Amino acid sequence: MEKKIKKRKPIYKRVLPLVLLAILIGGIIFGIKEYIYYTKYESTDDAQIDADISPVVSRAKGYVQSILFKDNQFVHQGDTLVILDDRDYQLNLEKAKAALIAAKSGVNVSSSNVNSTIANVPPAEAGVNAAKAHLWEVKKTYNRYQNLLKGHAITQAQFDAIKAEKEAAKAQLTTAQKRVAAIHKQVASSKEQVDASHAKIAIQQAAVDLAKQQLSYTVITAPVSGIASKRNIQIGQLVRPGQQMFAIVNTNHIYVTANYKETQLNDMHPGQQVTIEIDAFSDKKFKAHVSSFSGATGAKFSLIPPNNAKGNYVKVIQRVPVRIDFDSLSEEWEKKLIPGMSVKSIVKIAED
Repeated sequence: MEKKIKKRKPIYKRVLPLVLLAILIGGIIFGIKEYIYYTKYESTDDAQIDADISPVVSRAKGYVQSILFKDNQFVHQGDTLVILDDRDYQLNLEKAKAALIAAKSGVNVSSSNVNSTIANVPPAEAGVNAAKAHLWEVKKTYNRYQNLLKGHAITQAQFDAIKAEKEAAKAQLTTAQKRVAAIHKQVASSKEQVDASHAKIAIQQAAVDLAKQQLSYTVITAPVSGIASKRNIQIGQLVRPGQQMFAIVNTNHIYVTANYKETQLNDMHPGQQVTIEIDAFSDKKFKAHVSSFSGATGAKFSLIPPNNAKGNYVKVIQRVPVRIDFDSLSEEWEKKLIPGMSVKSIVKIAED
């Protein structure tokens, strides 16, 4: 009898189960690794490099006279960047200084008036004393004449004459006292004029200070160190107060803003370690840490926030901006990292 020869299965039928088994085992291993990974890390690629950007606006109205920087140039804090035509402000300052000088002259005149008025006080008071002495003397004579009249030693005409002299002496005393009071009032009025002149000096000094301050606004300096960008002024252009001329990106405060899903925040807190991968520098990883969480979701800060009270509400997982600060960043990397660059943020939420 002829032996039956068993037909071998085709190779693909023999290899396919092994391949499928290998794929299944690999998938299981990969799934286990991913599960373990996601129990220890939270990551997102909805993140970007961020920095403090300081818009530089004009505080004075004037024509641009000089621009002392180039677009995208690194500048230091305090550097003079733009100069406006300051001729109008110089004239205002000179006018304010002239008014201040006039006000100071007014004080000198008022002080002189006070001194001259005060000098009239002693003679006036001496006149009062003289009038009092004269009245005292006339009163004594009047009393003596009164006794003499009773004894018929003098005539009625003589008594009437001394009586009239007494009344005249009283009137002279009253006049002298009123003159002293008037001089004292004049002194007080002159002192008030001096005080008013001092007030005018303070007002004019404030006007001078304001003119100096407005003049200083014609020289625009860098508020921070960084890269001056987005320049939108030209020589000879008229700028107005509040107009933005350019912006400075503060390279000394580079950080990351990562938008994590609200479902990822349960185990996250400030201080946790973060690994930053930047798309532009894929071979470099940066160490960082969670700094803070935003006070509201990104949607709440949008121009038109969502209104969930409407009838067409659809639940959407929200994202919360998380600020992440670099642990250490060299000056070279601070200049290389540009705000807006895409990054991947990986937060370690559990120990290995």
